[in-house]
Amino acid sequence: MNVLSQIAANKTLLIPIGAWLVAQALKTIVQALRDKHLNPRYLVAAGGMPSAHASLVCALATASGILHGVDSAAFGISVVLAAVVMYDATGVRQAVDKQSAILNHLLVEFPKTHLEFERFLRRLVGHTRFQVVAGAGLGILLAYWWA
Repeated sequence: MNVLSQIAANKTLLIPIGAWLVAQALKTIVQALRDKHLNPRYLVAAGGMPSAHASLVCALATASGILHGVDSAAFGISVVLAAVVMYDATGVRQAVDKQSAILNHLLVEFPKTHLEFERFLRRLVGHTRFQVVAGAGLGILLAYWWA
């Protein structure tokens, strides 16, 4: 079996990627319903509902547990990775969002230059706790379904 066939058959890799794709598609639909128009940028954008990051790492941890056992190194590593990613998504990234909102407010008050300062700095960097929990739940459910 060649390397590409092995990668194509690796459920521990494919399930999280699939969960990420589903979450990104759902995020695009949620934003389209909210904004009343489809913006394909959300297919690859960070931030928003549900958290694709949380979906990916929770699908990875769940698939690792199902396929390799909860006593495996793969499961342990993926659970730790999931905890770090979800902490970052709600903690550090929320702080960046708050700073971005403040900077955006300042840009409204001061003259705009440099293409309106990169179109008002991107605000959808982080996630709310609900978005992370929704992404985590999605990843876990998809992993159980696909594994």
